[in-house]
Amino acid sequence: MEFFERHQGGEKAILVHLELRQYSQDEDLSEFKLLATSAGAEILGVITGSRQKPDAKLYAGSGKVEEIAALVKATEADLVLFNHALSPAQERNLERILECRVLDRTGLILDIFAQRARTFEGNLQVELAQLKHLSSRLVRGWTHLERQKGGIGLRGPGETQLETDRRLLKNRVVMLTERLEKVRQTRQQGRAARQKAAIPTVSLVGYTNAGKSTLFNRLTSSDVYAADQLFATLDPTLRRVDIESIGAVVLADTVGFIRHLPHQLVNAFRATLEETLEADLLLHIVDAVSPEREMQIEAVNEVLKEIGCKTPMLMVYNKIDCLDTHEPRLVLGEDGLPSEVWLSARDGIGLEGLHQALIKLLVGDIRTFYLHLQPHYAKLRAQLFALNAVKNEVIEEDGCMTLTVRLAVSDLASVLRRVGIQAQDVGVDLSEFTSLLEG
Repeated sequence: MEFFERHQGGEKAILVHLELRQYSQDEDLSEFKLLATSAGAEILGVITGSRQKPDAKLYAGSGKVEEIAALVKATEADLVLFNHALSPAQERNLERILECRVLDRTGLILDIFAQRARTFEGNLQVELAQLKHLSSRLVRGWTHLERQKGGIGLRGPGETQLETDRRLLKNRVVMLTERLEKVRQTRQQGRAARQKAAIPTVSLVGYTNAGKSTLFNRLTSSDVYAADQLFATLDPTLRRVDIESIGAVVLADTVGFIRHLPHQLVNAFRATLEETLEADLLLHIVDAVSPEREMQIEAVNEVLKEIGCKTPMLMVYNKIDCLDTHEPRLVLGEDGLPSEVWLSARDGIGLEGLHQALIKLLVGDIRTFYLHLQPHYAKLRAQLFALNAVKNEVIEEDGCMTLTVRLAVSDLASVLRRVGIQAQDVGVDLSEFTSLLEG
């Protein structure tokens, strides 16, 4: 009877990074080191190498595995981390030879997510992703019960321990999926309420450690956890803020993306990522000083494409304080709309350019209007104040009101439609703005 007891994990780790000539895109070693550090690993050594393609049994070649085993023994490492996706069989075979726990890139990211989750929803999403990852690896601890065997004491009906574990795991996955569906429905109700109140949503997306939470805190005066490490933010955070000339806006800070983000993570966090799908505008935060900036932008775009996101996007290049030339700037695209903003969220440099871009993209051209309201137009007055659009108000002796408002033409037309009042009833002619309203 064969029994394979999986080794316990630890913090002292050996990193393994292989370049595969078969693939044009390898994982990045420096990023892998950051992942390991973010997980709390103490890196005792790094082993690199190259192969034409992965070995079916061990991923690395037998000679390279012997080299890893020698380093593990010499350093008394608890853990070997592979910067690649390993199959369950490869992990099991490596653990037998190395006599310590082996974890692949996906397992490492899942471990970081488990450490970072704080909210009920975040814990649900992480557990679901972990269970889906574990489902194909149950065989490691129960190879002696993988099938019923004959012999005294082993005959008879009933399921094996492996079958029991798989059934219990499947039940737990179903339960977690149902709970997350309820979370998704709750989020949909919240979004519907914001849409009914005409409150735009701006979602911050970007590569992990690009500075999303720092910018979020700067814009909302919040204290969301922000640190110079991968996946500092895991749980989604929403804040309502009042922005001059725009009014109320909901800002959403989301989990950072990474190259080759495991599919089970994308699926598990779909409820969270729906904030990006339903947003009115995405702020794609980019680490302007990263040497792999273009690769990181492409990685984020791949995840957005995977979840079917077609939301308008503004590129925000952050950390310009670390560049040789750190002048903030706002760049317009060929259509005359803002396409890029260069700023420093940490130092608060360039926020005015971001403010101008938000106004242009969310509300269009801001105009000043003088509205003459009858006393029974109180509902219209209240909605204009709610939009933070009223700059001055004069109340006449007869109870009529003269309001000086500053807002987008489309917003004024929308408010008038909601309260059932014609533009000419308040002394405004919107016919000259037909092109803006149609746009």
